[in-house]
Amino acid sequence: MDKSELRKIPGVDTLMKNSEIKKLISEYGEELAVFSIRKVLGEIRDAVMKGKKLPQNDRILNRIRQKVYHIGTCSLKPMINATGIVLHTNLGRVPLGSALTEEVAKIIEGYSNLEFDLEKGKRGHREDHITDLVTFITGAEDAVVVNNNAAGVYLSLSTFCAGKEAVISRGELIEIGGSFRIPDIMQQSGAKMVEVGTTNRTRLSDYEAALTEETAVLFKAHKSNYYIKGFSEDVEIEKLTECAHAHGLVCIYDLGSGLLRKPKGLPLETEPDVRSALQSGADLVMFSCDKLLGGPQAGIIAGKKEYIQKLRKSPLMRVLRVGKMTLAALSTVLRCYLKDETITENVPVFRMLDQSKDELREKAEKFSELLKKEKIPNKIVKNAARCGGGTLPQVEIPSYAVQLGLTKTKFSPEQLYHKLLQLDKPILGILREGSLLFDMFTLDKDQATEIVKQIKKMIQT
Repeated sequence: MDKSELRKIPGVDTLMKNSEIKKLISEYGEELAVFSIRKVLGEIRDAVMKGKKLPQNDRILNRIRQKVYHIGTCSLKPMINATGIVLHTNLGRVPLGSALTEEVAKIIEGYSNLEFDLEKGKRGHREDHITDLVTFITGAEDAVVVNNNAAGVYLSLSTFCAGKEAVISRGELIEIGGSFRIPDIMQQSGAKMVEVGTTNRTRLSDYEAALTEETAVLFKAHKSNYYIKGFSEDVEIEKLTECAHAHGLVCIYDLGSGLLRKPKGLPLETEPDVRSALQSGADLVMFSCDKLLGGPQAGIIAGKKEYIQKLRKSPLMRVLRVGKMTLAALSTVLRCYLKDETITENVPVFRMLDQSKDELREKAEKFSELLKKEKIPNKIVKNAARCGGGTLPQVEIPSYAVQLGLTKTKFSPEQLYHKLLQLDKPILGILREGSLLFDMFTLDKDQATEIVKQIKKMIQT
C-alpha cells in the first residue's frame, strides 16, 4: 500500500466546492451530495489500500455523479420489448396496457374503500373486492389473494402439512425463477417432502405406495417452465384427487402459470387451466397473476371453502396479503374475463397471442419500409416468438422480425444493441449470431416508429 496515494484522496470539503458538485447540490440537495461523496471516497480508499491506483479527479467526480443519479433518479424505466417474448420476466412479465392502468389510476391516486363497507358504513374486508370475481370466473367455492404464487404454496403447506408428509412426483420438483425451488419452499413451510416415481415417469401406484399415517397432502406441480417429451408419464389431477380423498388427504395443485380459462382461438390447447383443475376435484389450486392471467404480481389460492377459510384465518395472511394497488389492478383485469371479447381487446398478453401471421407480416413490412426511407438497410426474416415467463415452454409461435444490415455504419450490431439500452426509454432487441433483430410479436406501430427514430439518430449523427 502506497500511503502517499491515500493522502492524495480529495476531502469532502474540497469536493463540495467543485462547480460540478454544486450543480448536483442545487438539483438533488446537499445531504444526498455529501452521502454520495463519502460513499465514493470510502470505496476509493478501500481500493487504494489494496494496492490500486488513485483515479483521476474527473473519474472521481463522474463516480460521485453516477451515485447521486442512481439514488436521486428513478432507475425503473419504461421499455420497448422487441424480443418477441410476451411474458419477459426481466421486463416485468405481463404489461397491463393503457386501458387497465387508466382505470387503476382513478382508484389509487386518492383514497378508496379498500377496507370500508359502504353499505354498512363501517370497516370491511379487502378481499371482498376480489373474491366474488375469482369464484365466478373459476368456479371455486372461495379464494384468497397473496403476494405471489410461491407465497400461496408456502401458506397452503404450512397450514395443512406442517410436521407432516407431502407426497410429490420427482418429475415435479421444479425450480421457478430466481432459484426458488419447490423442495426449498416445502422445507421452509415445515412439510416433510416425500418423493415418488422417477424424473420421467410417475404412476398413481407410486403415490399409493408412499402413503403413511403421517401423510397429509398429495401435491402436484404443473411443469409450466419446461416439458418432458418421449417416454414419460404422470398422474392427472383428477386421479390424484380421487386418491387423496379416498385416504382423507388434501390435494393441492400448484398450477403456476395462471390460465383461468381458455379463450377461443389462442395457442393454449396444451396448457391446463384453473377452472378445469377445480372441476377435477382439487381442493386447492394456486397460480400466479402476472403470467397467463395477465395481471399484476400476486398469487391466488382458489378452492374449497373449508380450506380457504383456514388459510384466511392464518396469521401468515397478514404477512402475505396484497395492497390496494395490486387489488385495483387485479380486479380490473379479472373483469375483462367476463367476456372473451374483452380479454383479447383489453388484456395485452391475449391481444398479442391473438395476432395472425398476416398481421405480423404487415407490421414487419411497414417497419422495414420506415427503415428503408431513412436509408437503413434491413430485411424481413422469419422468427419464433414465445409466451415466456415460465409458461408454454414447448410452444413456438411463428412470427416475423426485421434484421438490420449495419455493415456500412459506424456501429456494429452489438454496439447498437447496447446503445439502444442506454436510452431514456430503452429498446431491447435480439442480438443473434452477429445480427440485430426486432421481433414484431411484442411491438405495436408506434413503438416501431420510435425504434426507427432512435436508430436514425444514432447512426447518422
